[in-house]
Amino acid sequence: MKLKSGHIQELIDFDHQAKAGNGFRFVFGVDEAGRGPLAGPVVAGAVYLRGTDFSVRIGDSKVLSAAQRARAFEQIHARAYVGVGIMSESVIDEVNILRASHLAMAAAVMDLRERLPEEVRLLPYFDASVKLLVDGNCFTAAVPFRVQTVVRGDARSLSIACASIIAKVTRDRILYEYDAIYPQYGFCQHKGYPTAAHRAAIRAHGLSPIHRKSFNVL
Repeated sequence: MKLKSGHIQELIDFDHQAKAGNGFRFVFGVDEAGRGPLAGPVVAGAVYLRGTDFSVRIGDSKVLSAAQRARAFEQIHARAYVGVGIMSESVIDEVNILRASHLAMAAAVMDLRERLPEEVRLLPYFDASVKLLVDGNCFTAAVPFRVQTVVRGDARSLSIACASIIAKVTRDRILYEYDAIYPQYGFCQHKGYPTAAHRAAIRAHGLSPIHRKSFNVL
C-alpha cells in the first residue's frame, strides 16, 4: 500500500509536537535493527532531518521492501545528518541483547552529534536543546540529551522511521558481506534471523564466528 501524504504529515507533526515547548530546537530519531537474529551485530541509526520533501515511501523499515528501503536510504542521506552505531555479536554475548541495543543507539547518537556542522554543535546550550525520540519503551544508555521513548515509534515519528531504515539497510549490507565469507549459512537470504533454513545450516556446519553464543541457536 502506498504511503499517503497525509500519513507523512502525521509523522512530521509528531516530531514537531515532540519539539514544542521546553526549549527544544532539535529532534533526533533513533532506532535499531537486529535484536532477533542468531548471528551478526545489532545496528542503530540516529537521524536529524534537514528536510522532509521525500519522493519515496518512508515508514517502518519492516514493512518496506528491500528496494523501497534502498531508495529511502539514499534520500534520507540527502536530507538528513545520519549517525550509525554497531555492537558486535561478542558484545551482545557479553552484556545481553537489550543492553547492546541501547549501547548501539547511544553510539549512533554520538556519531550523529559529531557529524553535525560545527556551528550547530557549538551553539550555547546545544545539548539541552536536543530531544531524542527513541523507538521502544525503555532506554538506559547514557547520553547528554533529553530522551522520549516512543512505542511503535517507527510508525509514528518521521525521524524514527528514517532511523529505522538507516539501521536496517546498514545491517543488511553487513550481512551481505558476511555471506561472502560464510556462504554455507545463507546470510544474504535470512540476514541471521532464525529461519528453518538457517537452523538447518547451523546443524550441518556448526556455529560461525559471527553467531551469538548466548542465543538458543537450535
